[in-house]
Parts: sequence; C-alpha cells; structure tokens
Amino acid sequence: MISVYEMLKTAAANYALYRQTRDEIANLPADIALDLGLFPADADKIAREAVYGKAA
Repeated sequence: MISVYEMLKTAAANYALYRQTRDEIANLPADIALDLGLFPADADKIAREAVYGKAA
C-alpha cells in the first residue's frame, strides 16, 4: 500500500517534470520548434500528455 507521503512525493515530482517540459517547449526558438513539428502555444498540452499520459 502506498502511503500518503509517497503519493505526494510522486505528485510533486510529476508536476516539476511537467513544468520543466512545458517551459522548455514554450521557450524553443521558432525555427527549431517548427522543424520538430511543435508549436509553443501547445506547450501545456504536449507537456501534460508527456508526463501524465494521453487523456481518455
């Protein structure tokens, strides 16, 4: 059984990874983002799916 502490620790780590991923995508230079097929305006959605999985 997972303790509340472990759940909070995991949630905090996931959120930190989400923020880092979102910030890196949002701050990509436009030419590199377009080469990768990423749009900085979609940074929230892309980071959320990368960290938490695709929404059902």
